[in-house]
Parts: sequence; structure tokens; C-alpha cells
Amino acid sequence: MSGITIHRLSVLRHLHNIRHVGKSSIQCTATSYRHYSNGAGETDLVVIGSGPGGYVAAIKAAQLGLKTVCIEKNATLGGTCLNVGCIPSKALLNNSHYFHMAQSDFKNRGIDVGEVSLNLPNMMAQKEGAVKALTSGIDYLFKQNKVTRIDGHGKITGPNEVAVLHPDGKIKDVVKTKNILLATGSEVTPLPGIDVDEETVVSSTGALSLKKVPKEMVLIGAGVIGLELGSVWQRLGANVVAVEFLSHVGGLGIDMEIAKNFQRILKKQGMKFKMDTKVTGAERTADGIQVNVESVKSGKSEQLNCDTLLVCVGRRPFTDNLGLEDVGISKDNRGRIPVNSRFATSVPSIFAIGDCIDGPMLAHKAEDEGIICVEGIAGGAVHIDYNCVPSVIYTHPEVAWVGKNEEQLKEEGVKYKIGKFPFSANSRAKTNADTDGLVKIISDAETDRILGAHIIGPGAGELINEAALAMEYGASSEDVARVCHAHPTCSEAFREANLAAYCGKAINNV
Repeated sequence: MSGITIHRLSVLRHLHNIRHVGKSSIQCTATSYRHYSNGAGETDLVVIGSGPGGYVAAIKAAQLGLKTVCIEKNATLGGTCLNVGCIPSKALLNNSHYFHMAQSDFKNRGIDVGEVSLNLPNMMAQKEGAVKALTSGIDYLFKQNKVTRIDGHGKITGPNEVAVLHPDGKIKDVVKTKNILLATGSEVTPLPGIDVDEETVVSSTGALSLKKVPKEMVLIGAGVIGLELGSVWQRLGANVVAVEFLSHVGGLGIDMEIAKNFQRILKKQGMKFKMDTKVTGAERTADGIQVNVESVKSGKSEQLNCDTLLVCVGRRPFTDNLGLEDVGISKDNRGRIPVNSRFATSVPSIFAIGDCIDGPMLAHKAEDEGIICVEGIAGGAVHIDYNCVPSVIYTHPEVAWVGKNEEQLKEEGVKYKIGKFPFSANSRAKTNADTDGLVKIISDAETDRILGAHIIGPGAGELINEAALAMEYGASSEDVARVCHAHPTCSEAFREANLAAYCGKAINNV
């Protein structure tokens, strides 16, 4: 093992000791805080919003001894992610993939199943069952951890006070508290001039509950949401065309080599693309919906016809009617709430996390921020490395990345080296007849430290966590290359890509 690696291990042992000290200090602080709050008889923390960031923060705060209240305006807990986002979309992605395999792939695997038909109501019922189980599970966790739930819209009425409003805007309750945490999440960004009715012109919410499979579907946007939901309906029989303003698919952060491979694979699956194209308008006709588009480069216009139009141009922070201005908190030009490194706003007793602050709109990012924020409130250390927050697109194949991409490193002038390994050379992918994609590792040219990992292929969303863990601990590509991986597994492709980055060549690929 190299000298660099030995030095890194000694640093990790030092960090391990620091973490143990930090943990005990948090526990001690929480104990004294609980004694004080019980004596004062008021709430220690009010969390507004019960999405992944809010509910996790509320539970963690209660576990640390803070008397905690969570205010939620919707009938069920879990926010967008659990109700109309991550969870239902993954159920449909998984089941539509099974349907596609049964319809067109099983026969290649020696499985004769006869005629395959879609039962869309049953597929939707399975999705809804998963959502209900998980949202009710949060209710149970709140009760077990003694988090008080209050139904209504939370609005700040003072640095240490939150009013709970009825749907009509009238105050139903007022909660006095030492601290307030805003975890209000985000909402669908509308496209001016195009009215969403959630039936024929739909947002991501409506696209999760269509009553029938569209014949022709147009996606406005070929980012994460558009490609995931477009994949669902394309597998179930829709003819899907994605219109994208940018010249690449996958949205911001994706490595361009991975994006090109991704688009090529989706084209092979049947999805069509109009890149470098903007939507100038849409209108309902007797035959459906006419979408007017225009080339960004040439200005040439054309019309696309469909029976379902999915508007998926992104999301925006949900920060209206929270009482921010009344306590002197200003939003930035994108509606986000500015916070410092401890997630505190300009009002020291008011904090914010998740989609309503700067950074990627990811459920797991919000969760981590929620935990770290309340640990800070309880007196602990506050630290998060955003470079180690992974992103995943749950199509098939999956696409995932963490850290810097090649384009970012070129722009920053960082010298780097690359190691790649295709799944076509991986034994498990070969036996599974699922070989599209590759693993791409980028490491520092001098120190060999891993700077980024980019994966397209089977189980990429699981494999990327190995990269995130390695990067969190400052691992080099040599470190990963020297770790024994079980055989045969798709994770061996990750090891081989690190080996290629470290010494220039993989073992099982020329």
C-alpha cells in the first residue's frame, strides 16, 4: 500500500476520534436542553414541512431531546417526495420495466409467457399502496419519537412564534418556540402561457396518475423528471418525444460523455428527441394538443401533435406566505432562503434546509441537512460536503454521478486522469443480459484522489454510493482498486474503472 494511502488512514483514525468526541458533546447538550425546555414549558423546535428534510429533522431533534412540533399543510406526511415525487415515480418505473421485459425481453431469456397485457388500474394501485405505507409510517415514527404533529399551514409571526392557519387563512393555533426550521420544499415550475389541467396538459404530479396510456406524448424538458416519467409511458406503449432547450439530456451536473451514451440508449429504446429546441406555445385542438417549437440555433419552427403534454421544466422553492418578510428575512432572486453554514437565516432562531435553500433539489440532500442542522441547534458540529452528494436518474439503465464531471474540472484547470470500464465486459452484467453503459472514474493526476464518479448501467443508483463513501473518506482510485469485490457482481466494474484510473489499464478489458 502506498505512502499516500498509509497517511490517509492515519488521518481517518484522527477524524474517527474527533467524531466520537463530537457525538458525546451532542448527547450532553441535548440532555441539558431537555431539562431547560421542560422547565420552561415551551417548544424547542417547530419544523414547518414534513417532506424528507422536515420529517427527518423533526425525528432527529426529538431523539436529541428537543421538544419538537412538525406543522404540515397537506393531509398526509412525506411532502412531494413520498406523495407525488420520488416514491410513486419509482414504483411506476420499476413496474413499467417489468412490463416491458415481459412483453419484449422474456422470450430472449427462455421464458414463454404468452400474451402480455397491461392492467393500468392495478399498476396504479400498487404505486398508491407503497405511498400509503410509507406516509403512514412517518406518522408511526412521529408517535414513537414523541414528535407533535399539527395540521395546517405554518406561517412565521415572530422570531419565536409560528401561527398555524386553516385553508381559509384563519389562525387555528399559535406555537411559541425557541427555534424554527423551514423545510417547505419546492413546487412545479410553471411554463408561461401553458395552463396545466393535470389531465391532458400535466405536471409531474398528473403524469403519475394518468387514466390511460397516451398514444402520443410530448415532454417539455429532457431532465431527470422528464426522462423518468417519459420512460414509464414509453415502456407502457406511448410514442414519446422530448423537447429540450439544452444540447444534452440529463439536466445540470451530468458528465457529457455519459449524457451522450444515455441519449443513444434511450433512442434505441424508442424515445425521440428534439434538442436545442424551445417551446413557444401550446394550444388545444379538436385532435388533441398542438405544441409549437422552435430551433434555438436556426429559428426554424414546427408543430408537434400529442394527446398528453408533460411540462417538466424544473421546480422552484416553495417560500410564499411563510411570513419571511415580516421578520426581516429576504429571499434571493430565485425565491430561495439565504442561510449560513449552520443553516441559520438572517434571524438567528430561524433555520432553513432542503429545496427552499440553495443547492440541488434532492431528497437525500434535504435529509442530511435536516439532521446536521438540528445537531447544530443542539450544540453539535455542523458539516456537509456537497461534493459528495450523489445524483441518480432512475431510468433503465440508471444514471448516477457524484463529485466533479470532466467539463467542470477542465473549466477549473484541474489536472486529472480517467479510468473507464464498460458493463459489456462485466461478468454479472453479461449473465444478466444487461450490458448497456459504463463506469467512469476521474481522479487527480498528482494525488490520485477520486474527484468524480459517473455511472450509466445496471444498478447505478446503488453503485454510486460506493463512490460517495470513498470520496467522503478521501480515497484514491488505488484504494478502491485494492479492495476485494465479490465475484460476479456489477460492482466489479466500479473497481476495474478505478484500477484503470490508477495504473492506466483494467484487468478484464483491453
